[in-house]
Amino acid sequence: MFTGIVEHRGSVVSVERADGVIRLTVDTGPLGEIPLGGSMAVNGVCLTAVEATEGQVGFDVVAETLDRSTLGALLPGDAVNLERPMRADGRFDGHIVQGHVDGVGEISAIEPEGDGLRIAVRVPEGLSRYLVEKGSVTVDGVSLTVAGVDGFEIQLALIPHSLEVTTLGLRRVGEKVNLEIDVLAKYVEKLLRPSS
Repeated sequence: MFTGIVEHRGSVVSVERADGVIRLTVDTGPLGEIPLGGSMAVNGVCLTAVEATEGQVGFDVVAETLDRSTLGALLPGDAVNLERPMRADGRFDGHIVQGHVDGVGEISAIEPEGDGLRIAVRVPEGLSRYLVEKGSVTVDGVSLTVAGVDGFEIQLALIPHSLEVTTLGLRRVGEKVNLEIDVLAKYVEKLLRPSS
């Protein structure tokens, strides 16, 4: 489990493609070495470390993950948001994040707002019902509060700190982002759905 509090903005070292699988190697900087078999959220996607050297970790990204996320579009040098799993005795600052991307959204507008930015993201139709004003959403692994909802578009108000320490300050209109909705909304919906 993760919290959506990005620990480090890392960078992609290499992307190797073979037989529908991508070996993604990331510079983890001050996060240090991740044990083989350990997990890390990369742009909000929970991945398993299959190769580790000092300061770099390799992950295999399979077709299911490539189909549901933006990881297949990453290139060497691209910045990525990194978060290690939450420790059982750790502080819970963001919201419950599983690292299971629900869909890909598209940035539709970016406007200055004070010292920060207001970003609009167009979300897939199937996810819009889970998003409510002042609810939680994870965007490229960043825990955020939904500032507004208008049909299939959400508004996000980003403070300077978030823009500085995550990739969201680098994003442009038209770019795709990974979205994970609040898992509690999905469970509530299933519990309220009549059983067949």
